Amino acid sequence: MHSRYFRHPQNKHKNSNLDGMVVGGRTVGRGSQLGVTRRTAATRPQGRIDDFQRAPGRTVTNQFRQTTLPGSQTDTARVLRANAAASTPRAGRRNPGWRKALSKSALSLAVLTLLMGGFLLGKGYLKARQIFKGGAAGAAALQEGVDPNQLKGEGDGRVNILVLGKGGPGHDGADLTDTLLIASIDPIQKEASLLSVPRDLFVEVPDFGGMKVNSVYATVKQQAQANGQSAAQQETAGIDTIQKTLEEAMGIPIHYYAMVDFEAFRQAIDSVGGVSIDVQEQLYDPTVAWENNNNPLIADTGRQTFNGKKALLYARSRHGSERGDFDRSSRQREIILGLKDRVLSLGTFGNPLKISQLTDAFGNHAQTNLSINELTRLYELAQEIDSSRVASVGLADPPNDYVTTDFVAGQSVVVPRAGLYDFSEIQHYVRNSLRDSFLRKENAKVMIINGTTTPGLATQKAEELRSFGYNVTAVANAPTDNYKQTILVDLRAGANKYTQRYLEQRLQVLAVNNLPDAQIQAADADLVIIIGQ
Repeated sequence: MHSRYFRHPQNKHKNSNLDGMVVGGRTVGRGSQLGVTRRTAATRPQGRIDDFQRAPGRTVTNQFRQTTLPGSQTDTARVLRANAAASTPRAGRRNPGWRKALSKSALSLAVLTLLMGGFLLGKGYLKARQIFKGGAAGAAALQEGVDPNQLKGEGDGRVNILVLGKGGPGHDGADLTDTLLIASIDPIQKEASLLSVPRDLFVEVPDFGGMKVNSVYATVKQQAQANGQSAAQQETAGIDTIQKTLEEAMGIPIHYYAMVDFEAFRQAIDSVGGVSIDVQEQLYDPTVAWENNNNPLIADTGRQTFNGKKALLYARSRHGSERGDFDRSSRQREIILGLKDRVLSLGTFGNPLKISQLTDAFGNHAQTNLSINELTRLYELAQEIDSSRVASVGLADPPNDYVTTDFVAGQSVVVPRAGLYDFSEIQHYVRNSLRDSFLRKENAKVMIINGTTTPGLATQKAEELRSFGYNVTAVANAPTDNYKQTILVDLRAGANKYTQRYLEQRLQVLAVNNLPDAQIQAADADLVIIIGQ
């Protein structure tokens, strides 16, 4: 720092001691080694009135010459006052040494902070790279101003992440994914949804047959191991199969996955100081009392902060309520929301210590195909989504209860209400609950016209498109029924480019701008589909 910010002391007295230390009434310092006389009580001039001892930590050296006759009371008083003033620190005057020390301390602290922050960021980054390796096909909706040609189909207007939770090493059924959530983000409306999939949902897996959805990952992984595949190949086989199974059952694309075990879950919550949950219904579960200090009361009603252990019990318990696993799914969504609020309130991504703690918590207990850049973008989106705009979606929550319990192959399972393996109702509900953000934004009016001799074809197609979230406003028959090919007509000159792109892909046609028959009354439709043979 420039010298003008500090006032340096000036030595006005040639005979002053060099170090300025006063010990036992005598001055001691390197001056004695340089021929400067030590002044003791025996050698000190008598009758002097300037021999005031300094205040602790301060040296004062002042000598005054008498300019009046000795014995003058006026001048004696004046000298006494002058010496007293000199021995007392001036108000507002600071020791320059104190400023130097403070400056050095602040500088040292700043350097230490930068070094520690850099270390923690570097450590967190390296560990994060081990976890967030990327490799997913990616979600086009993470970009701004998405080119419609990048969209593969309905649902690509959202970002869907499959969140899987397993017990991990040391737990019975270590690879059973008893937690299955799909976190779905609408980046345009700045909204999100958490869809819970019942762990006992009975699904059909190609080459494996029917099984509970929570055992798909474990079963496929074990088969890959038996076939002599590497650990990485086993993991990939298990993840790919569970992801594809849920895509088909729920009827939506899944762009990413994240797998965590109990240990990662517990430590992650502890590293952010716990999660705040407003418990609406008392949770009493004797089956896990041994993990709760032999107390069957897992959680009483009211808002409270759960540490990692308590949150894990709250999320895992399935015997403490009438609806069992369905209520457990609801509690898991509460925990996820609480964790999201906590992470954002702490500004975690701007806090090197929190980054380091979270990556330490995950360690080998978590994996995902998100890249660091994709994770950062998701964090930015999450900051723009208020928790009041995060919907909880369950498949067994009245009036939208599309699943029921049943017995299949001698075991209690959950099946679609429409029948075993019939997920049509569920898909319709899920697609419209997690409606494609581009379809929702444009909300284009679609008219469907039957140009064939097959009765009811337009109505059938209308129901199909509505299940994907299209705004079908009218169904009619064409003036003639001899259309050989299906025709898609855009009546708004490309104003609904995303809806048009989705329909072109689904119908395998390119849109035209004019109706083929002047007799067709399109009313206020934006897009018209004429179904051909």
